[in-house]
Amino acid sequence: MNKAKIGIRPIIDGRWGGVREGLEEKTMAMAKAAKELIEANVFYSDGSPFECVISPCTIGGSAEAAKCADFFSTQNVCATLSVTPCWCYGSETMDMDPLTVKAVWGFNGTQRPGAVYLAAVMAAHAQKGLPAFSIYGKDVQDLEDHSIPADVEEKILRFARCAAAVGQIKGKSYVNIGSVCMGIAGSVCDAAVMQDYFGIRAEWVDMTEVIRRVNLGIYDHEEYEKALAWAKANCKEGKDLNEEPSSRERKDWEWEYVVKMTLICRDILLGNEKLKEVIPQGDEAKYTGPKDGWHEEALGRNAILGGFQGQRQWTDFMPNGDFTEAILNSSFDWNGKKEPLVFATENDGLNGLSMLMGKLLTGTASLFADVRTYWSPEAVERVTGEKLTGKAAGGFIHLINSGAAALDATGMSKDEDGNSVIKKWWEVNDDDIEAMLSVTEWCPASKGYFRGGGFSSQFKTRAEMPMTMIRVNIIEGIGPVLQIAEGYTITLPDEVHNKLDERTDPTWPTTWFVPNTNDKVAFKDVYSVMANWGANHGSISYGHIGKDLITLASMLRIPVAMHNVADEDIYRPHVWSAFGTGELEGADYRACESYGPMYK
Repeated sequence: MNKAKIGIRPIIDGRWGGVREGLEEKTMAMAKAAKELIEANVFYSDGSPFECVISPCTIGGSAEAAKCADFFSTQNVCATLSVTPCWCYGSETMDMDPLTVKAVWGFNGTQRPGAVYLAAVMAAHAQKGLPAFSIYGKDVQDLEDHSIPADVEEKILRFARCAAAVGQIKGKSYVNIGSVCMGIAGSVCDAAVMQDYFGIRAEWVDMTEVIRRVNLGIYDHEEYEKALAWAKANCKEGKDLNEEPSSRERKDWEWEYVVKMTLICRDILLGNEKLKEVIPQGDEAKYTGPKDGWHEEALGRNAILGGFQGQRQWTDFMPNGDFTEAILNSSFDWNGKKEPLVFATENDGLNGLSMLMGKLLTGTASLFADVRTYWSPEAVERVTGEKLTGKAAGGFIHLINSGAAALDATGMSKDEDGNSVIKKWWEVNDDDIEAMLSVTEWCPASKGYFRGGGFSSQFKTRAEMPMTMIRVNIIEGIGPVLQIAEGYTITLPDEVHNKLDERTDPTWPTTWFVPNTNDKVAFKDVYSVMANWGANHGSISYGHIGKDLITLASMLRIPVAMHNVADEDIYRPHVWSAFGTGELEGADYRACESYGPMYK
């Protein structure tokens, strides 16, 4: 597979006869240093280092710019980083491809005017409608100094992380299994938004496809037996709160079915070569199709994420999708650690996109949840008799959904110092997996919600961890907008947790979240965050990644509606300042409107 790459463009003063020759070494040294920096710190979603390619020549004019472009066209270059220590000819050397994300690093040195070129080429980008990120160090360096200063390094890596996400998303698919869940407008898949802003193809597969594959045995039967045995050994059944519990026979059948659903939904999205070897089953009188294996089904749908409608047409008579969604979204399954496959509950593709952005920026599993309840300190004290302290003192938000959350949100993975973390999936080990499973129970689904049964994961997030809550919304007349809230998960005393948790559905997973507050309107207190949130769902990713999300959103031309990131940490294309510097949020909206979506 020709993976997306970042192309490094070494730009040079084109004057031969002493000028250019004396700059070749320095210019290529900058390119090689940038390549090494990115490849050591930025990763594909599969955990491998993100690849950079360097132009086959330094670029002193349009002929060499074309040679570079031809080479990059064979390398699936999604973004370019131009580097230079000197004055160059801006309009002759700049990257003119409208579909690449662009940055320019101008060396801060007094011997050669790299800053002058940087300013000139930023003007050229602005005039030509090609937004670019400006990278310029605060401190002057000597020309022979090939090191990358810390502030330059930070900008290069932020650009690279976000550009890598853009490149990995483009050309993939979002697969809707089913349609709109229970009239949730925020979950409606807008194919135009997917294509125009993310470069993603939207596809629909009816939920009957799952039934077809179960009935005809269209799954890897050997893997199914392995997965079922794993589930029986590791997935503890939790309490059954139904007035009329299902029989053991029915529950056993439901376990078999949800395991098959998990395999099948994964295969629908990603494909599975082993399906070519699966001999069709079923009543031959009712079946007409291939006789030598399932070749079409083996292909999958080139998905990078998907969603499952479930409610109500499925869940009114079939086991729910909670187990399937939780396992696919987690960093492990019966095969051990694995890349989380973003799979949105209630087919909420916008929350799926939010989860995907978090996953690509961090390499960690994302949590899908309802932004369910704001608990004020007064309400907590009235209900529990306890007065909140610490991070919880100003109240908190109850994040909870019907058991589809990634098990990584248990907070049971530990770093080398014993701190609770959510690890990059490729760093997860067997001890982490065992610990996550040990605190998770699978409760028989509430038949009030899920008449067809199934099993919902039940756990609580057991650690204070830095997290970022994310949501993409669609606003008529604007398009997609992004909301960001950095904060922390918290733990509550058991007696407080139990009293609050039991007021909703104690058979579902719970995360208590406290966003960081500041003097911004939407963040003046915890209540304001809840009051300004734009939908019923939110995605929660590990770490404080608001800075990266703001940069990524600007690459996708998506304005940020609310965030609690400090202004000095905001990094957007240089031209954004032309839309106003006094009020950055408004400038962001104006810039995104002016440029419009990249792929339209």
